[in-house]
Amino acid sequence: MPAGSGDRVVLGAAFTLSIWLYLLLARGGFWRMREERLDARPSNSPPRVAVIIPARNEAVSLAAAVTSVLRQDYPGPFQVFLVDDHSTDDSAHSALGAARDAGKSGLLEVVPAPPLPPGWTGKLWALSEGIRRAASFQPDWYWFTDADVVHSPGTLSSLVAKAESGWDFVSLMVRLRCETFAEKAAVPAFLFFFFKLYPPAWISDRGRTAAGAAGGCLLVRREVLERAGGVEAIRGEVIDDCALAREVKRSGGKVWLGLTSASHSIRGYGTFAAIAGMISRTAYTQLRYSSLLLAGTVAGMFVTYLLPPLLALTAKPPAAVLGGLAWLLMSLAYAPSLRFYGRSVLWAPVLPLVALFYTGATIASAIRYWSGRGAAWKDRFQAT
Repeated sequence: MPAGSGDRVVLGAAFTLSIWLYLLLARGGFWRMREERLDARPSNSPPRVAVIIPARNEAVSLAAAVTSVLRQDYPGPFQVFLVDDHSTDDSAHSALGAARDAGKSGLLEVVPAPPLPPGWTGKLWALSEGIRRAASFQPDWYWFTDADVVHSPGTLSSLVAKAESGWDFVSLMVRLRCETFAEKAAVPAFLFFFFKLYPPAWISDRGRTAAGAAGGCLLVRREVLERAGGVEAIRGEVIDDCALAREVKRSGGKVWLGLTSASHSIRGYGTFAAIAGMISRTAYTQLRYSSLLLAGTVAGMFVTYLLPPLLALTAKPPAAVLGGLAWLLMSLAYAPSLRFYGRSVLWAPVLPLVALFYTGATIASAIRYWSGRGAAWKDRFQAT
């Protein structure tokens, strides 16, 4: 080994260890994965809530999702507006049938979305149309929820109760499906990486600019949404939930993000290819379509996730010890995400391989964008 190379290895090992010390001690405790209890009740005069569900070719999951919304035990007035975004399957009929079977047909209105105008993403255009149609209901709050998310009966009541405690924008990261081997291997890491990017403690801190949300379950005050410019202000955004949270917080709104297993997505990503497709839809968007940020991210993922086990397994002391400590801290940080999904903590040391998979999907996201197929969703390319 050339003179001085051993010192550089030790410095690299110390650096990757310092990264994990920072992540555990100084990034808002994102890794703790505290789950929100959904048992609170709203005030004696609960506000009016317009529930808006955008749907495009969601017939498989829509009946269960709509039924769970219609059966909310919310004590105040609410109305559901399902926006059919040019579905070519039986999405609308599936929703209407679910409402009829639940005996709640009067609570559901199916709204056909007009043609998608230039400059809008499909979901935001559907939400915009739902908001327009909900105006006659005169809602105090909008609850945006996805067509593949099934909610526990107390979800809306708990969201409103949380909002009434001092928040203008409340969202919940719901539990994703985690059944196949690929899902069990990769889905807990999605939660871990998302909260690392958007630490909930930083989001709720008005002194920080950090803002993030989970669009599958999002409650926003009508006046605050209008003050932030409405969904029109972010009409071209692919990562629409986080963009909306950013605009609300920027306009002075109080934003909160939590975690729940009481609501869950029934959309399956059963194979590694499907999960990679889900990641690559927005990964390069997160990097603002920057090749420089992509290169920095790949390098950062290597140093943070791959270097610790490489050092622990191949280097000599003290670099191997420092690398092993970094790997141990990584595993400790990842363990709560695994427990949230009912996985054994013995999966924790495998996070470097999962991170390698996510890095590959991020590179694939950039390739898709460069080839004009960015942000593909339901036969639309929304970032080209």
